[in-house]
Amino acid sequence: MADDQPWKIPPIVQELVAGVQEPPSRYVVREQDRPAVAGAAMPEPIPVVDLSRLSADTHHGADEAAKLRSALQNWGLFLAVGHGMEPSFLAEMMKVTREFYKLPMDEKQKYSNLVNGKEFRTEGYGNDMVVAESQILDWCDRFYLIVEPEHRRVHSLWPTQPPSFSDALREYTARCRAIANLVLTNMAKLVGLHDGYFVDMMDEEAATYARFNYYPRCPKPDRVFGLKPHSDGSVITVVFVDDTVSGLQVQNDGGVWYDVPIVPNALLVNVGDAIEILSNGFFKSPVHRVVTNVERERVSVAMFYTLDPEKEIEPAPELVDEERPRRYGKMKTKDYIAELFETFARGTRAIDTVKV
Repeated sequence: MADDQPWKIPPIVQELVAGVQEPPSRYVVREQDRPAVAGAAMPEPIPVVDLSRLSADTHHGADEAAKLRSALQNWGLFLAVGHGMEPSFLAEMMKVTREFYKLPMDEKQKYSNLVNGKEFRTEGYGNDMVVAESQILDWCDRFYLIVEPEHRRVHSLWPTQPPSFSDALREYTARCRAIANLVLTNMAKLVGLHDGYFVDMMDEEAATYARFNYYPRCPKPDRVFGLKPHSDGSVITVVFVDDTVSGLQVQNDGGVWYDVPIVPNALLVNVGDAIEILSNGFFKSPVHRVVTNVERERVSVAMFYTLDPEKEIEPAPELVDEERPRRYGKMKTKDYIAELFETFARGTRAIDTVKV
């Protein structure tokens, strides 16, 4: 990243917002693309799935599986309750996230995602990659960490403040893994694959990324995106959303944007591009975005489950036949993730590059 290209190093939004009455031009979305801060009312509620019932060998289990199927086929996401995380633990997770962002800037910059102040890396504190001077920036700061496998953790990037951050994240990682495995097991059943098909694909080299998002108050929320429209490149994503202020919106097939409702202590689970490809399109990776708020900041914690960087992503052979022709090509995970960062910056979708 050359020193003569300062546009590649965006400011920290949390710091920027203290001194501006208007979002700088680099953040302002074209008029035709500007978000409606309040999304449309949902034609039907996003299903709430009780994970504690999902694997029960009773009619309750069958009911939850039916809700899961409907949610993932119609929306690509659902709200999970019965996940086993106590409200007090989730409150602690939200607390350490907020406390990290309240640290002095000098302290947060110890974990910067710019090496020597210039070279971008995925992990660390800062902003997403900037690939073009014309790129519209998001009204968001983020902190990325690889949390699995353990040997890939960069411990120098794990904050020492607040003191309970690392312990809370380690426990949250373990408990989210159990949730991801349970959901993926049931997703495999829904498409007629053996129970462990998707779980087994995430072997010991498959990375899980934690992303702590911070969306500062914005003086003109109708002119910016907290996070521009995109789909996740993951197999599956588990998100702990702020239950004090909404902001997440999902797009349906007709192009309408809907607010994802807040259900206290629920987790949001959504399909990623990798599972759309693996399922040959049976599951859809939803396009979603985040809008900002003029009065309140917002935080969230997202866990992205990916495949081994060297593993190739392609439709499961069992899900390709004359009735369901192959809809996606083949690409290595590491190449797909690289493509994801590039397309996200440009406002396009990586999955479109592998459609047949």
